[in-house]
Amino acid sequence: LFCPCLVYGAYVFLPFDAPLLPTISARLVYTLRCAAFATFPIVLGMIISGISRLCSSALEPFGELQREVEIHRTYVSQSVHLFILYFFNMAVLATYLPQEILKLIPLLTGLFAISRLIYWLSYAIGRSFRAFGFSMTFLPLLAMLLWNLYSMFVLEPENLLA
Repeated sequence: LFCPCLVYGAYVFLPFDAPLLPTISARLVYTLRCAAFATFPIVLGMIISGISRLCSSALEPFGELQREVEIHRTYVSQSVHLFILYFFNMAVLATYLPQEILKLIPLLTGLFAISRLIYWLSYAIGRSFRAFGFSMTFLPLLAMLLWNLYSMFVLEPENLLA
């Protein structure tokens, strides 16, 4: 319930509009530019993971990882996997959205980045708290996937392979 309310509030109250993007290639470039901002939590996680590995008191650098190092490594790995899914769904979504609703692309990008940071923080606190951050990442991704499948097979089945 939190994610749709957050996206809707940002859609209504934030004072920006998407630029005019008449072609599919322009929409894909716009999506690629927005997706670059979604890599910020992943790059930050890689930096913190490297620093925690350097500051680790482990005698074997490639041996068993301590909890502090393992948290950051797991976060980066999961974030990369979710980013790949996010990016491909966002690229398909940008091709099916009408011009008036293209404002959702940067909003969903911001939601992805914020939710990954919330997941990282809650994962560091304790493993039982990470469900909120993960659901803020995964449920919008699932909604995008369902909308993309609906658009492909129901709204425009004649353009499926075009």
